[in-house]
Amino acid sequence: MNQDDRIVANWLTCVCVIIFCIVIAGGVTRLTHSGLSMVDWQPILGVVPPLSEAAWQSAFDAYKQYPEYQKVNRDMQLPEFKIIYYWEYVHRLLGRLAGIVFLIPFIILLYMKKIRTELAPHLVIAFILGGCQGLLGWYMVKSGLIDIPRVSHYRLAAHLMLALFLLAYLSWLILGLRQIKPQPVNRTMRSLILVMALVLGIQLVYGAFVAGLRAGIGFNSFPLMNGRFLAEAATMMTPGWLNLVENGAMVQFLHRWLGFLLLVIAIAGAVFTVKSQSAEQLKIGWIVLATVMTLQFVLGVSTLLMHVPLVLASLHQVGAVLVILCVVYLLYTGRKSQ
Repeated sequence: MNQDDRIVANWLTCVCVIIFCIVIAGGVTRLTHSGLSMVDWQPILGVVPPLSEAAWQSAFDAYKQYPEYQKVNRDMQLPEFKIIYYWEYVHRLLGRLAGIVFLIPFIILLYMKKIRTELAPHLVIAFILGGCQGLLGWYMVKSGLIDIPRVSHYRLAAHLMLALFLLAYLSWLILGLRQIKPQPVNRTMRSLILVMALVLGIQLVYGAFVAGLRAGIGFNSFPLMNGRFLAEAATMMTPGWLNLVENGAMVQFLHRWLGFLLLVIAIAGAVFTVKSQSAEQLKIGWIVLATVMTLQFVLGVSTLLMHVPLVLASLHQVGAVLVILCVVYLLYTGRKSQ
């Protein structure tokens, strides 16, 4: 790897670290029910939080005009409001920081001709996606400021998936800059990697649905759902397909067993690579993925059994990001057919 590529790779790695922090802060914001505390969107002026008691009272008065205060938090006092406000503020501030850390070095490195010509369009796409992510975040928040004091779980899923896709996209570019060599793989291994990626994508969407519908606070037993494999409540909506996307019991059921399926695939991939004496890069990738996926599954079950405590739920989200990075690595290194 030449010096220019190393500089660009290190810069993009810093951007990925900030995106990782944004995802985790977003999860904490959701878990602490802080996401609707800032009822406007000011990309420039919003950098400065309330600095006086009068400014804080003004922000609190604005919050009082919306359903979350009127229907859920009517007993909330200003000190409590400051806590939820700061969580959302930090989440938005990290988003702005990511934009700055991306854009300013991008312009400088482009001017200094440190960025490969073929890489520049991909980075422009990444910047556009980042801007869309900010707009989508506000679009999500707006859904909770109308009648029901809860954001749309569809918009939440879109917001999360775009952030994770951006992280995966930049990680792919970093692997190229660091000259990670693709390894020849047979059709079986290639299919296994693709199935892992596909199921993971579906699982991430259902994870967002679980969060948006607050489906994790019910049926806190495993493997059965309060004595049944599939809770009766999971099939109560009509038409039937609506259960798959709006019924919290069914969404939780699918999320828990998609997680188990991912664990099986990860272990199968690790065993297959070891037995078939695959390339060392692939072998290490699958073993790391199987290890991370095992920890992630244990964290998921523990989070469920303990009624979604903040720390465990946040660690579960950290685990999801690590699984994504492992799968991106496998997709990159295993993309060359034998």
